[in-house]
Amino acid sequence: MRLTVSRCGLPFLKPLYEFPFSSSSSTLWPRNCSGSFSVKMSTTPPSRITHIINLPTQLDQPVSVVAAPGVSDTHFRQIPPLLIFLFTFVVLFLAINLCQAFLLVWLWIEMIVWKSLQLLLHFLSPTPYFFWGYAISLSMAFVVRNAIESSLFKQWLKNIQTETGLLANGAMSLKQVLIQDVDMFGERLGFLKFKADIIDKETGQKVPGIVFARGPAVAVLILLDSEGETYAVLTEQVRVPVGRLILELPAGMLDDDQGDFAGTAVREVEEETGIHLNAHDMVDLTAFLDASTGGRVFPSPGGCDEEMSLFLYRGNVSKEKIQQLQGKETGLRDHGELIKVHVVPYDKLWRATADAKALTTITLYEMAKRDGLLS
Repeated sequence: MRLTVSRCGLPFLKPLYEFPFSSSSSTLWPRNCSGSFSVKMSTTPPSRITHIINLPTQLDQPVSVVAAPGVSDTHFRQIPPLLIFLFTFVVLFLAINLCQAFLLVWLWIEMIVWKSLQLLLHFLSPTPYFFWGYAISLSMAFVVRNAIESSLFKQWLKNIQTETGLLANGAMSLKQVLIQDVDMFGERLGFLKFKADIIDKETGQKVPGIVFARGPAVAVLILLDSEGETYAVLTEQVRVPVGRLILELPAGMLDDDQGDFAGTAVREVEEETGIHLNAHDMVDLTAFLDASTGGRVFPSPGGCDEEMSLFLYRGNVSKEKIQQLQGKETGLRDHGELIKVHVVPYDKLWRATADAKALTTITLYEMAKRDGLLS
């Protein structure tokens, strides 16, 4: 169902703005507005938001990027300046009518409403909010990091077109991408879920293509030598997706597009354990992998794009330091990180954790030692 607002007595060739509603949202209709505006309702379903992209690997087959029902236009693409202007004009016009303002104070009210609207837009989350009964979905001011312009989506497109990518030899083609959901981390797009229609040309069948995109991450194996024994540092964290507490390596996502894996590793270790490391003292174990792998590991490539760099740090500490770390509560508490540090003898580490990052890092470390790659 679609709500169209137009000025009574002054019909427009096109509606000022159209507000999408579901058929069940009867509570979202505006209050009586003294007859100043007319309301037209249509049961015609809204057309899907679509964006066309062209890939160098298949120039004759444009790819449609489509927003799933419920994904707002502001999540899908940046708000066009003209739409911002029209929306602002409608809001100002409603304010003037409702307040019965005098013409002479128009500029004063315009300035107040405009400044208030700017502040409101800046602090809004991407969920719908209600303005005089109208449901409007906006997303973090005017500089929204939207799905198709995000680094997550661009990196995925780049991956499928590389020499080892799915589209490299022409055996497969990408027909359409359905953007299903986004999660914002403040003003930054954090997670992206989409479905890609990739066709195997030989069989004509679709290849499973549901993608949870979260981008690159790092993890660090910290080994501390103390009085002839080696200890590993783990963190105990609440992991809602698996419904339990997990002992795992200190780890975290890259927060920017610069690819500073070592810097991110140092920051995450300090946040999660309180241990300050120097990036120059760490060894990137994934760099020992064959060049064809890209020097990263993929924890769950069947559904997630996450690629990880796994680092090693070795240092010497006193027994007192080991005791201080054991059971230490850390993490960014104001961000919901409830972390407790555990120190485990290294020879028992492989049996103490179900963390795939830890077990993979142990394997890389032991193989690198065996082949003499570590000094």
